[in-house]
This record gives sequence, structure tokens and C-alpha cells, in this order.
Amino acid sequence: MAASIDYDAVEIGTELPAQTFPVRRENLVRYAGASGDFNPIHWNERFAVGVGLPDVIAHGMFTMAEAVRVVTDWAGDPGAVVEYSAKFTRPVVVPEPDGAVVEVTGKVAQKLDGRRVRVDLTVTSDNGKVLGVPRAVVQLG
Repeated sequence: MAASIDYDAVEIGTELPAQTFPVRRENLVRYAGASGDFNPIHWNERFAVGVGLPDVIAHGMFTMAEAVRVVTDWAGDPGAVVEYSAKFTRPVVVPEPDGAVVEVTGKVAQKLDGRRVRVDLTVTSDNGKVLGVPRAVVQLG
């Protein structure tokens, strides 16, 4: 499917609406159930600290999924995202009771053939980048 956004109306540098996503431990437990990733570093503070982490950390794929919502919300159709990639550079630490916040900004970095654009994201938590080189290719209308 294609997004409802017209390719001809988009310019390089177009900024997507920034979003913030709260992350609480109950989100991680639900994600563990949905993904099958029950590694205790994502829900058991004692275990996470015992293996050298500062606290419970969010699943990397959970963080990627939250981040791409900026793109899917902008495009108006999750199916318009035809490619998506990122590198895990720093974990999202999720302390009790307040949890964490993931902040995401994005902008159109390149117009591609076939009415597609590349969107580059910046994904941070606790004032540090948590994903490296996060980018999506979006099929526009």
C-alpha cells in the first residue's frame, strides 16, 4: 500500500511530527508475552543488575517498534513502510516506578525512485541516542 501523502508535495528536510513514548515495566512484560522474549533482563531488576546492567532494560525490538510509529503515523499506513533498520547502540533503562521516555524525531532525508522517500530518525532516551542509523523507506502516493 502507499501512504496518503503525495510524493510530489514532500521535500528533502520535511520534518515529521516528533513524539515521545513512555516506557514502563508493564509494557515490557506485555511485549515479552507477545514476542516470546522472556529474558529476565527485561523484567527482573535483581537479575539485570546481577549481570551488570544499571536496571531493567527495554527490548531492542520494542524500542524499534515504538520509534517507527513516528513514520507510520505520518504516512497514515503502516504498510507504506517498505524497509526499516537500526543498530542498537544503547539500552533504554526502565527504572521503577517512573519508567523511561523514548523521544523520536524524523525527517525526510532523500527522495528515491518509485515515489519512495527515506526517513531518518533520531531516537533518544535519558539524553542519549539509543538507536544508531534508524531509517525507514516509505512508499508515498
